[in-house]
Amino acid sequence: MFKSIRHGLFAALAGFTVLICVAYTGLALVISYVTEDMLVDRLLEREAAAMGAHFRLHGAIGQPGIDLIRVYSGSEALPPLARETIAAGKQRAEIFTDTGHHYHLRTLDLRGAGGVRRVYLLADVGPLLVVSKLFQDIGGMLVSVALGLIALALLLAWLLSRRLVSPLQVLANEVRSLAPDMPDTPVVFSARGRRDEIGYLADKLGTTIADLHAALRREHAFARDVSHELRTPLTVMNNTLAQASSRPLERHEAAQLQTGLDEMRNTIEVLFALARAGHIASEVFDLRGCIEESLLRLLDDVAWRDDRLVLDLPDRLEVAGNRHLATLLVNNCLGNALFHGMPGAPLRVSFADGVLSMANAVDPGRAGTTQGFLHGQNLLQRIAGAMGWELGFHPGATAYRVDIVPLRAP
Repeated sequence: MFKSIRHGLFAALAGFTVLICVAYTGLALVISYVTEDMLVDRLLEREAAAMGAHFRLHGAIGQPGIDLIRVYSGSEALPPLARETIAAGKQRAEIFTDTGHHYHLRTLDLRGAGGVRRVYLLADVGPLLVVSKLFQDIGGMLVSVALGLIALALLLAWLLSRRLVSPLQVLANEVRSLAPDMPDTPVVFSARGRRDEIGYLADKLGTTIADLHAALRREHAFARDVSHELRTPLTVMNNTLAQASSRPLERHEAAQLQTGLDEMRNTIEVLFALARAGHIASEVFDLRGCIEESLLRLLDDVAWRDDRLVLDLPDRLEVAGNRHLATLLVNNCLGNALFHGMPGAPLRVSFADGVLSMANAVDPGRAGTTQGFLHGQNLLQRIAGAMGWELGFHPGATAYRVDIVPLRAP
């Protein structure tokens, strides 16, 4: 079994080359010997015709015009091998001997006024065997030339196989050298610019490998985030339920359980959205609409006064990204602001110089412990990064602000 496709291709080309050489050499030998035999048969045929004409005119057996051909009136005078051939019932034959003689035998029936007379034409064609003598004289040179041509053909086959398979070997080496923990960048192979099947294969293979690595990274991030983000609310809920076995839950404890459930639901929704981020298409949409939908949803869940909300947004805010991920990002930021902000403190949402800002006041006495927008910061950063947006957190002693820099619509 060959170790590489180049070895297999070279063996196939070399085998085909040798087969063609052997086949044409054999064909040339066959043609040479057949031509030689046809020449001898034509000579015997001409002599037989001449002797038949002479016998019809003169009633006597004439002598052949070629010294190599002899006429025998009876089979008893023939050489032993020729007699055996006649005894076997053969009228025409080619006879090989160990003494170096090479005979062509033909039985001839001469018809004349006196009846039919049978004679035998025997030609010793050894001097006419040009092909055999040619191989005896220059056979070594012919073999040397044939071997040289075969060696040249094998060299050309090796060079051709190397040239044809080299791009595939380069592509295989590049694939083999890819690190398992690749950065989040497209995989580009050197054969990508070729205008043939190898270029198409390199392009599709690079895209497939990049998609596979991206899917694996999302899977690992999903498992890590599930373990990290859900552990805290589960612990709080477990501790609260453990106290419920000895006494009824108080109102704030039930609210804490509900908050934990909402927090887990939001976290799971964000995690699944991030896991599918590689398959979510980008579009142009109105970000102000997402902000208003999030605010309307939050207003239904909490007690609200008109002076707590300050909006400073343009009539339309066209951005490029994914509407679903953007809605999740805005929901989490606004929800955390309302939950962790100081009671009764206003929430300001504004857009200026390409930056969407959300700010709320915090209790100075709880500035070190309140989460503000910091809750789930890693997930929010990943949501923004999935769309190519920028996200910044700015904690302070009396306020907490988050800045979102979306991609503006072209």
